[in-house]
Amino acid sequence: MADFTQSSTISITCPKGMVPFLKTELVLLGFIIRNTRLAGVEIEGTLEDCMFLNLTLRTAHRVHYQLKEFKAKNAEELSEELKTIPWEEYIDKHGYVSLTSFIKNSTITNTQFANLSAKDAIVDRIRSRKGARPDSGPKLNQTVVFLFWKDDEAAIYLDTSGESLNRRGYRKAYHSAPMQETLAAAIILAGKWEADWHFVNPMCGSGTLAIEVALMATQKAPGLLRPNFGIKHILGFDEEAWKKLRSELKQASIKEPKGRIIATDHDVKAIQAAKRNAQTAGVDHLIEFKLCDFKDTEIPYGDGVVVFNPPYGERLDGGTDLSPLYKSIGDFFKQDCSGKWGYVFTGNMELTKKVGLRTSQRVELYNSTIECRLLEYELY
Repeated sequence: MADFTQSSTISITCPKGMVPFLKTELVLLGFIIRNTRLAGVEIEGTLEDCMFLNLTLRTAHRVHYQLKEFKAKNAEELSEELKTIPWEEYIDKHGYVSLTSFIKNSTITNTQFANLSAKDAIVDRIRSRKGARPDSGPKLNQTVVFLFWKDDEAAIYLDTSGESLNRRGYRKAYHSAPMQETLAAAIILAGKWEADWHFVNPMCGSGTLAIEVALMATQKAPGLLRPNFGIKHILGFDEEAWKKLRSELKQASIKEPKGRIIATDHDVKAIQAAKRNAQTAGVDHLIEFKLCDFKDTEIPYGDGVVVFNPPYGERLDGGTDLSPLYKSIGDFFKQDCSGKWGYVFTGNMELTKKVGLRTSQRVELYNSTIECRLLEYELY
């Protein structure tokens, strides 16, 4: 069985633009950053640490635990190296394994062939030692292995997350173009919001921003909502230790945040979806939902932020020009939100000129492959 106390390199991935927030999270959790990449960081830790990281990180997508780093010029050398790893200590001979990869090697013209070769090396090793081999396929709901192979540099990891960590498990109802949970967390962390401040989210859509801020305000670990992770299928996984960790994280949360969380939308379907998602997340009692035009959103007295995630195509699906919408957001900031910090998250910088306010900060983030900006306005 795997030794969950043995230290190794842990590679944690995130979308482009989120690395600063992921680093901050890790430092606050007591980890030392060993290396920084365009879309991730590396730390040192154990599989026990991976249990904790999967449950607590808000901006990470995957937590990879390194098994081996080696040289491989071609698929044959790769296969031979993989066969030296004691896979029978990590993967049940009657289990299920999937392999994902990043491959950039001049000898490989078909990455599916490389994946198949690597996967065969893993299951063949298990069969030679245990007399049986696990099933394999594309599903990410059991044991997942990740291969990094660039030129002749290769590394193999256990993907302890399985499915991406942005899938918290609370989004059961959808509205148009829902925001990823990790992106919502990064938007909140990039701004001035503090745990005892108000958070106002007009045009809330399916409620992801409001739900993520409610989880932060109550110090509730985001992974507690999700039943399955890749690490649970690694041989040696301690169910009792997992339950104890979850219990400790639950006890560390607080019941009632000091600030109000207000989410509004003019679309009844959006509000219905947001309420359902908030209920699944267990934070519906903390969010004040209201069906109204954003201009009628209540702005409470005291410190707080007002965050917009408006559409950023040139036009709405019906052909409506979005310029007046952005101008109205600027007017709303100026007329109703004095003393607050205002934010607009968008992928259309031309439209932001219509807001008519000077930004105090511009943070680069990505919505999938779309380069976006979180614009910050100090509303005197």
